[in-house]
Amino acid sequence: MEKSVYDIIRRPIVTEKGVAKKDEERTLCFEVAPGVNKTQIKQAVESLFKVKVEEVRTANNVGKLRRRGKFAGYRSDWKKAYVRLQPGQKAPEYAEI
Repeated sequence: MEKSVYDIIRRPIVTEKGVAKKDEERTLCFEVAPGVNKTQIKQAVESLFKVKVEEVRTANNVGKLRRRGKFAGYRSDWKKAYVRLQPGQKAPEYAEI
């Protein structure tokens, strides 16, 4: 079954570091589904934002242990993708307030 663009890209990561990378390095930062590969991420970003992608880098983040009193549990594992746009491409403005 073909995955939707919205199944692949879960949400943009709007942090101070993510916004700085977007402004300075033409690099967008997204939380993506754990099972997708770089080619799927590239195609999803190109079709969703109508831009050309130069490079995709991914990082798997392991969930941290969190405690509430005597109860302990782990956050979910998640995957992050850094997507660099080709020169001359305009980054979408999803981080504006």
